[in-house]
Amino acid sequence: MFGWLKKKTQEQPEAQWVVAVDENSIRVTDYAGMTSQVLKSELAGVIVETNDSGPWGADVWWLLFGPDDHVACVFPQGAEGEEVSINYLVTLPAFDHHEMIKAMRSTTNEIFPVWRRQT
Repeated sequence: MFGWLKKKTQEQPEAQWVVAVDENSIRVTDYAGMTSQVLKSELAGVIVETNDSGPWGADVWWLLFGPDDHVACVFPQGAEGEEVSINYLVTLPAFDHHEMIKAMRSTTNEIFPVWRRQT
């Protein structure tokens, strides 16, 4: 019945990425099957990175930083489970919604820090 949805998913490589959020962690499995994760309690920062490869390439990426300030997980806009993960991220204290909106409008190579753990 929804053949157009299946076709769209197959055409977009971003949909091969899977993001899962549970009560303790955020876990990302990339297109090659490699899994990375960050504990929610250790999440130190979130950046949205954009590039000029759209609309044909993955032009919006979410970068999640661990306690050592290194990238712990990364996933593209359009990943399976993206909505649930972003719904969680935007609830973080002092999440910068304005920066996220700027990122979603960007068509250039930029980074947008949207959250940093307060110490």
